[in-house]
Amino acid sequence: MQTDERMSLVHLPVMRALLAQGVAVALVVVLVYLLALWPWRLSWLSVAVLQGALAALIGWRLGLSRWWGWINFAFVPALLLMQRFGLPGWVYLLGFVVLLLVNWNSLREQVPLYLSGRRAQQHLQDLLAEREPPLRFIDLGCGTAGTLLQLARRFPRGQFVGVETAPLVFLCAWLRCLLQGNCRVRYLNLWQVDLADFDVVYCFLSPVPMPRLWAKAQAEMRPGSWLISNSFEILGVPADRLLAINEGRQTQLLLWQIKGADIR
Repeated sequence: MQTDERMSLVHLPVMRALLAQGVAVALVVVLVYLLALWPWRLSWLSVAVLQGALAALIGWRLGLSRWWGWINFAFVPALLLMQRFGLPGWVYLLGFVVLLLVNWNSLREQVPLYLSGRRAQQHLQDLLAEREPPLRFIDLGCGTAGTLLQLARRFPRGQFVGVETAPLVFLCAWLRCLLQGNCRVRYLNLWQVDLADFDVVYCFLSPVPMPRLWAKAQAEMRPGSWLISNSFEILGVPADRLLAINEGRQTQLLLWQIKGADIR
């Protein structure tokens, strides 16, 4: 396997979560061994909870999003409890399938499920308020459509589209937007979208697809349209605007106005 392929694997959230679990197990084994030198004994549940807390902390330090922390924390304790209650084997299989359907993009595109926070959503509202209606907006990888739906309600004259390919996440987003007339979600890969149809393109992806997305944006987006990225920059391409978020692991919104048109 080539070096760049190894590096791409390391950036997968699943691989980082596994690394966090492994390091946490090693630390807990050492701790339990040291405690055994004294007359201290920990119950199996206490050991599992301690391992989960360490895995969550290590995963956070490795850059995993907040919801991964809960998975890392609960993984070993959940296995212990399920073993105690004698749950059938299909429960484990079901859990794996659910995780796969949620994290489908992590495996295919190296794009984990990131959810935009409230401050990011507020900044997006402020930015969109600057543009003349009607507005055409697309969220590339809309997740559960929380941001998309909020913007669609805030700007009823606009048209809002989200694309998503993680099956379970798409179903959730599609159902949420059914009753919002100016908002729709499509089961579509972001590379199949014609960006020329939109005034504002928003994404919260990962560092991996940003160079390719920038090339696509330059080829397709119209002069004066905006590309907005949550947290992830395009190397070698300074943003026209930076809006600080400082919410959890998110840092800023980066805005590029296409083909050198004057920015407000």
